[in-house]
Amino acid sequence: MAVNTVIGSSELIVNNDGSVYHLHVRPEDLADTVVLVGDPGRVELVSSKFSKVEFKASNREFVTHTGTFNNKRISVTSTGIGTDNVDIVINELDALKNIDFKTRQAKESTTKLTLVRLGTSGALHEDIHVDSIVASSHGLGFDGLLNYYQSSHVVVKDLVSAFEKQVNWAYPLPYPYVVKGSESLIAKLAPELVKGITATAGGFYGPQGRVLRLAPYIPDLNERLQSFTHDGHRITNFEMETSALYGLSALLGHDACTLCTIVANRVRKEFSKDYKTAVDKMVDYCLEKLTS
Repeated sequence: MAVNTVIGSSELIVNNDGSVYHLHVRPEDLADTVVLVGDPGRVELVSSKFSKVEFKASNREFVTHTGTFNNKRISVTSTGIGTDNVDIVINELDALKNIDFKTRQAKESTTKLTLVRLGTSGALHEDIHVDSIVASSHGLGFDGLLNYYQSSHVVVKDLVSAFEKQVNWAYPLPYPYVVKGSESLIAKLAPELVKGITATAGGFYGPQGRVLRLAPYIPDLNERLQSFTHDGHRITNFEMETSALYGLSALLGHDACTLCTIVANRVRKEFSKDYKTAVDKMVDYCLEKLTS
């Protein structure tokens, strides 16, 4: 978009108090480092670690707190579940930093955000233990979101091609895409963690191979994902947000990384006995790494 292009009021909606439409956050309220969580209740868990909380906002599933941890200003924002919500959050976070709300034009000088998703996830391999943390080297999207943007230049095409061939992924399933996370941020946050491709599904049940009363289109979906390998990469886990986070961040010029607590092992059919404690430990780990 050209810097001098005026963005219409129907495209970027600004509330009467100067805050962006869904998040209810004003530009001055947002730090350059943002922790993203799915659960709105988890925002309080993260901000309870801060030495000071300077700002709080809440609207629907979108909750934001901004404060200080180890002398670093950090915001934490909830996305709710799914890539459709991530589309709202990432675009509005970017707008808060990189669009002038008064002139309704993109700023000439852009601000790079550091975006860290702290989520929960299911592991697709027996050796990835419940309550451990996995870092997403790539986001593999089954959701189709990035296909609505001019995005071919950020997609890892050889991984997409290999995935389609090995897994036999075809119509009528959404066209898949793969985007890398920020290598520098992953190196900072996850030097000793398990890393791999995180598959992002458009739902929790059928799209992740769960069977209740409905038959899935691909009955052996998880087995196909488990068997995938390419150039040393494997698909480690399943969740519902990372592909959109990585794709939009790459397009907008932000650094993004996902860390997920493994609450379930889909191969062993195990679920964490105390996932809240494991998530709390992940929050502590992430905040220390971000500010070290």
